[in-house]
Amino acid sequence: MYYFFKYLLIGGVKMKKVLFFTVFFLLLTSTAYAQKVFSVQYENQADVKVFVVNYENQADLKVFKVQYENQAGQNDGKWFFTQYENQAKKKIFFVKYENQADVKIYFVKYENQAGWSNNSKKHFFY
Repeated sequence: MYYFFKYLLIGGVKMKKVLFFTVFFLLLTSTAYAQKVFSVQYENQADVKVFVVNYENQADLKVFKVQYENQAGQNDGKWFFTQYENQAKKKIFFVKYENQADVKIYFVKYENQAGWSNNSKKHFFY
């Protein structure tokens, strides 16, 4: 019985390490694709040019602005606006005219409304 508990204890320590590194890796990889965006000042600095439409049915993507970085989604319209450019996955520029945009967006009030209306534009945020 003694050896069983000793093995369990040693195995438990090893298991905790494995579990820790697994959780750490999953957190690291899941945030790599989070929609953290930064709004740049000039068009030539941007990865994606966006235009904000007036009506939901005109949008390619319905966007919900989350309050905290860890709430950002994985290309599903839940955006976190970073304070610094180097923290963002994508740099965006808000254009004045609809025909200049790569993606048309509409800001929604509720998180469950966020998402793509036009899946052919998804590649801009990968």
